[in-house]
Amino acid sequence: MTAGAPAACVIGWPVAHSRSPLIHRYWLETHGIAGDYRHEAVAPEDFASFLADLGARGYVGANVTIPHKEAALALSEPDDHACSIGAANTLWLDHGRLRSTNTDVEGFIDNLDASTPGWDRGLAKAVVLGAGGSALAVVDGLVRRGIPQVQVANRTSERAEAVRDRFGTAVQVARWDELDAVLSGAGLLVNTTSLGMAGGPGLAVDLGLLRPDAVVADLVYVPLETALLAQAKVRGLRVADGLGMLLYQAVRGFSLWFGVKPAVTAELRALVERDLAGN
Repeated sequence: MTAGAPAACVIGWPVAHSRSPLIHRYWLETHGIAGDYRHEAVAPEDFASFLADLGARGYVGANVTIPHKEAALALSEPDDHACSIGAANTLWLDHGRLRSTNTDVEGFIDNLDASTPGWDRGLAKAVVLGAGGSALAVVDGLVRRGIPQVQVANRTSERAEAVRDRFGTAVQVARWDELDAVLSGAGLLVNTTSLGMAGGPGLAVDLGLLRPDAVVADLVYVPLETALLAQAKVRGLRVADGLGMLLYQAVRGFSLWFGVKPAVTAELRALVERDLAGN
């Protein structure tokens, strides 16, 4: 990295698994920017002091991953996206002020727009599986897009009720053992749980209950094609995978830090796919 050139990082504990450096270094090279993007493994007890010295460490901003997202919100000036979700994943220094946002919302929506154009045309009901942090971003995006009914199904109803309480009347709570009834006639199904992840338990749902023109999205990206997405393709349904969301959520951070809005290209996707295949 050239001395004085802008740099950003991803902060987590652990953090070595993050593909963010691969994505942002690709864009830096593509745009001829003499900057850098690094991993920073920071323990929870050291996180506040690390952020306080972010600029002194040579950083113009950072991504934040587990377990620091809620702390990042509290230690910065969040925008409405971060406040709606209750967590921040992107930080940037603005004339000495540490500001934050959550780009998972636009990452999810932009990936749907790119992968399945027109997905929201006439969409009356969406079903979201899970009620964790990723589900909050998905529900926020769907509510902002004006989807009139978002059914949130989670194994513990209390967490789904918390999502409803956060986002209001467009969100309805569904019991996990009532999935068949909930899926009936839905035009969008989104899996935000870890079910279907490589090495873990699968996700068993009857996609035949969805509308014939429905879209199925899965936030899991290891494997790239989950059993859920494979089943959806067999039924002729359109799909959006988790890798797409990972790539699109990175766009705004790069723009904030380096002053250029990058594109999610087939070349970038292939680069990350090869990296995932090697691990």
